[in-house]
Amino acid sequence: MNAIDIEVANRLPLADSVLRLLRFVTDDSLLAQIFERYRGRCFERELSFPVFVHLMADAILGHRGSPHKTFQHAKEEEVLMASVTAVYDRLATLPCELSLGFFAEAAHRLETVSIYPAGNPLPPCFSAFLVRTLDGKKLKYVVKRLKPLRGLKGNVLGGKLLVVQDGVTGRAVVTEADCDGETADNPLVPGAVARVRALPGGPRCHLWVADRAFCDYNALPLFAEGDDHFVVRYNAKCKFHADPSVPARAGLDDEKRPYREEWGWLGAADSNRRVRVRILTVTRTGEPLVLVTSLMDADRYPAADLLTLYRRRWGIETMFQQVVQTFDLRHLIGGTAQATIFQAVFCLLLYNINLAICDYVADGANKSRETISLHLLHEDTVEELTAWMKVIGPEKTPAVLNATFFTSPEEFRNHLHRVLKDVWKVRLTKAKTTKRPKKGPPRAYLKGGHSSVDRIVRGVHSEIPIKPHTPT
Repeated sequence: MNAIDIEVANRLPLADSVLRLLRFVTDDSLLAQIFERYRGRCFERELSFPVFVHLMADAILGHRGSPHKTFQHAKEEEVLMASVTAVYDRLATLPCELSLGFFAEAAHRLETVSIYPAGNPLPPCFSAFLVRTLDGKKLKYVVKRLKPLRGLKGNVLGGKLLVVQDGVTGRAVVTEADCDGETADNPLVPGAVARVRALPGGPRCHLWVADRAFCDYNALPLFAEGDDHFVVRYNAKCKFHADPSVPARAGLDDEKRPYREEWGWLGAADSNRRVRVRILTVTRTGEPLVLVTSLMDADRYPAADLLTLYRRRWGIETMFQQVVQTFDLRHLIGGTAQATIFQAVFCLLLYNINLAICDYVADGANKSRETISLHLLHEDTVEELTAWMKVIGPEKTPAVLNATFFTSPEEFRNHLHRVLKDVWKVRLTKAKTTKRPKKGPPRAYLKGGHSSVDRIVRGVHSEIPIKPHTPT
């Protein structure tokens, strides 16, 4: 390491921040503890779990589309003492519990150096809760490398994830998984809820927000255990029975749509699984929006605030889209279910790191995080990481990072504030969401099926008009 390396690092703030955060959440000692805690019958030989995780990070961030280059380079530099095949074998057989435990502990460690976005996007009446949004994700785009898959025509799924997202920060909190990608979301709910409630920090009050797939007689009582509550879209399979002793309410939401509130139960009177709920029905164009909640006090938790909260549920769908597109889950490294699950949770961890950096960039520019394009920010980060590896190189990177030492998370946060405060540029502004105009019907066929732009502009081509279809 020399002064030039330090100066290059100072000129690449995004790369510096990503490498430091990734190093912080994948510390060798932490990874060794995670492996011992969740490994089951898995064991280490020449390829340790920390080395494997670092290789996967380089493969996803460095050589996109060609992880084999990462493993070969590590072998040449003697970072990888085992064979390249051993890395693929480890990925193919990694226990799901190890992948899930790795994500939960790494994501929690990241929270200690993250900042919250300016302004709580949720109504004040929910300030006493930790809002948890959950939804399932099938892992697609599996390459048919395994011998039993060769020659099969059709879509093949990898594993199935159930992801829990923080409703305020937008970061993924925990994941639950099943190797069978055709598994429904509901069987994974108990495991995901247990992982959230087991997170460090003592007992908390959670407010669970979910779509209609989670409205059933097993999930709702689980969501409402202790001091927890839920806001879930109604599913007609759970029949609602109104309580005649409680008068219904009516009003208009913030979009001037009429709504009706009722109190009662999901389930018949003779059922031992019936759930006491408050139901909110919003009349709108097409299918009405119906929500059920265990928050019975309509004065403390108004209907308009419940609708605002449920609209935030769409953030988990946006997260899935960005993880797939930005971190390229369409190109899976391994072909087994276990491999797809580990790569998916690792991409979720990278998404959390990207969000944390976005918060620092937004804070330094006094902007809202929603105004910054996470995709463009990640593209700049990849460019800086490429420059870092070309100029400084992986061999000198540890020494450059060690040149600045932090004794506490507070010092680390101050460093991130300092290096990321001037990163924001106008070109990082997120484009406004606009609806694509509908494509009109064709007006004519080109005679012969082809022509040139020049002939069409000059009007010397031949067309066959399309006659509108008239029913007989």
